[in-house]
Amino acid sequence: MNYPHAVDLNCDMGESFGAYSLGHDEAILPFITSANIACGYHAGDPAVMKRTVRLALQHGVAIGAHPGLPDLVGFGRRDMAISPEEAYDMTVYQLGALAAFVRAEGGTVHHIKPHGALYNMAAVNPALAEALAEAVYRVQPEACLYGLAGSALISAGQKLGLSVAHEVFADRTYQPNGTLTPRRQPNALISDPAAAIAQVVRMVKEGRVRALSGEDVAIQADTVCIHGDGAHALEFAQQIRARLQQEGIAVRAQHQTTA
Repeated sequence: MNYPHAVDLNCDMGESFGAYSLGHDEAILPFITSANIACGYHAGDPAVMKRTVRLALQHGVAIGAHPGLPDLVGFGRRDMAISPEEAYDMTVYQLGALAAFVRAEGGTVHHIKPHGALYNMAAVNPALAEALAEAVYRVQPEACLYGLAGSALISAGQKLGLSVAHEVFADRTYQPNGTLTPRRQPNALISDPAAAIAQVVRMVKEGRVRALSGEDVAIQADTVCIHGDGAHALEFAQQIRARLQQEGIAVRAQHQTTA
């Protein structure tokens, strides 16, 4: 069946650590097409990484590395004054860790999506974006680089010839320049599931999103991020998957390059 629209549905996973359990990974996996697995810096540990990789493979979900800043206490959501070289080094380190588990389980790394503050910093800082893209190019050149739609990270990946996916967010609001409203600001999150799903459908079908200012912003939606750690995360995953299919939108992982 030919669908006029298609989108990847991704979710951050493997964010438990030691005795601390976070998220609803196993329950949500049947409803997504890509999993971004924490690599031990902002969350996750070796046992969690191995378990999450195995679960993703069992469900036929594309596996992605989710490298973040070395900030377990702040969950990788606090900005750090890192140099491009440091960004490159920590990304290579984390990609290598996850890739080893994926290879040991007989899988392949499908994509790389930076986490939290590292993601947002690379979206607007060309030097950091180029460092992250270079790390992907050197370690996993056949993988797809996920970045904020229209961001510096997407541009950096394209310059190196990487496969890229413009990412949008179901439960986040947008600024007029296409960036996400910072979490510390009011109205950064969309708490109404119906509103979040309607935003996603419009981004995929119309290529537009309504900013908090009230104006429409052009946006490309190759992959949609949903979060797996909320109280109603499972219900939301079920609802958005069903709605996308009702809207005639194919849900599938992004294509990789053949490099």
